[in-house]
Amino acid sequence: MYNKTNWPADQRPEISAIYALNDIDIKAPAEVVWKLLVDAENWVSYFPPEDQVKILSGGKQLTSGAKWSRVTVGYLMHLTVTEFEPFHRLAWKTTVDGDETGSTAYHGWVITPTAEGVHVLTEETQQGEWFLDILGHKNPGGLYAYHQDWVERLKTAAEEIAAGK
Repeated sequence: MYNKTNWPADQRPEISAIYALNDIDIKAPAEVVWKLLVDAENWVSYFPPEDQVKILSGGKQLTSGAKWSRVTVGYLMHLTVTEFEPFHRLAWKTTVDGDETGSTAYHGWVITPTAEGVHVLTEETQQGEWFLDILGHKNPGGLYAYHQDWVERLKTAAEEIAAGK
């Protein structure tokens, strides 16, 4: 059994308009996967869609409470790291610039050691009119597909690093 995201009460999947869960086994140490996840400004090195990430609160990597921005699917978003347990858990809450509906998203990553490396699970919930209208109705299944691409590219990058390539 693998661990799952620790959800804030107002972000739980069962009360969210949109929810996606993606997971993958990676033959690499947790430290390698963790470094790839917290090095957000360099996600583009293995996941090209994330090419506009900027840590706003200082530092070069995501840390507990870090504030940062990214442009995802063409929209500027502001995020705050809400859970930070090195090599095990990373999560953030998202708001969208210009959204007046109060829509939010919550994205968690969970790294669980396995006999051959790690199991990575990522889950995201999205609440509110903006996410439902802009992403849900106009691109059904898009969140799942985006995250599936991300975890597959994370796997490739981590396994290449672990193999010394």
